[in-house]
Amino acid sequence: MAAMKALRFLVCAMAWIAAVVCVAWAFGALYFDFPTAGAPMAFLFVLVVMAAVIFVRGNLLKLGVVFGAFALVALWWLMLKPGNDRAWQPDVAQTAWAQINGDEVTVHNVRNCDYRTETDFTPHWETRTVRPSQITGMDVAINYWGSPWIAHPIVSFQFSDGLPLCFSIETRKTIGQQYSTLEGFYRQYTLIYVVADERDVVRLRTNYRREDVYLYHTLASPAQARERFREYVKTVNALHEHPRWYNAVTSNCTTSIRTQRAVKLRAPWDWRILLNGKADEMLYDHHAIATGGLPFAELKQRSLINERARAADKDPDFSRLIREDLPNGN
Repeated sequence: MAAMKALRFLVCAMAWIAAVVCVAWAFGALYFDFPTAGAPMAFLFVLVVMAAVIFVRGNLLKLGVVFGAFALVALWWLMLKPGNDRAWQPDVAQTAWAQINGDEVTVHNVRNCDYRTETDFTPHWETRTVRPSQITGMDVAINYWGSPWIAHPIVSFQFSDGLPLCFSIETRKTIGQQYSTLEGFYRQYTLIYVVADERDVVRLRTNYRREDVYLYHTLASPAQARERFREYVKTVNALHEHPRWYNAVTSNCTTSIRTQRAVKLRAPWDWRILLNGKADEMLYDHHAIATGGLPFAELKQRSLINERARAADKDPDFSRLIREDLPNGN
């Protein structure tokens, strides 16, 4: 009997904890995403739920009211649709898209801005034609701006007959909008795949934002790199036609790299996909990056490209110069 009472108490406690979490999430959804008067609507929601909990009799009925209210908010929230027709910030004003003609892929809206400072720049959007058959490899840059636990990956494809092409998965923000991790859990930003020149998306971070960028050669074969390139192009075209919401957990700069793959091709789940400041360590442990036989700490130290990037700056040979002395091989 005592065991049954303890079990019932535990189940009831867990249900109420879940109810509180649901109410907190619904409050945020209304606060951030309700089209007008979000804050008053969010507080009104909480007051109505609290009143129901106070005046409704019986735990099951109380919980039913709470979860029912949560379900209504969640249903409304899931019906919110992203769009491409908003007043976007200049660096994300265009979305990339590609035309495929046999071995030629023509990518439109490749970003290659002329930066004077981080915020003072002349936007340039280019059209580039590349041949996947000429892909020689794939590199990954890991970008830090604060916590060692949080980073931003940039994937760069190398071509034997042309400049590298980068893919950076980011939030598409409107004019005046700032990124907030908390807001990133809701429907405040759309997802954008920025396709860019390395002199834009890498140099912006090393030379103007003064953030640390570590560059690694992957061990992907040319065939494997071509397969990943096609995945990126497919996703770029899909987002150009059908925008999707960004989410700080389920659809961010790192999880999107995994989920854009077919399910059967995805790498096993690793906690460092979420705490992506450890993504390079994860790639090292999975034997996915060139190490030169170095322990991880030394490899990371040698992979920091900031000094080389600042020295190269606007040099047309920027991509080669930032790769000088990078470790190769297993």
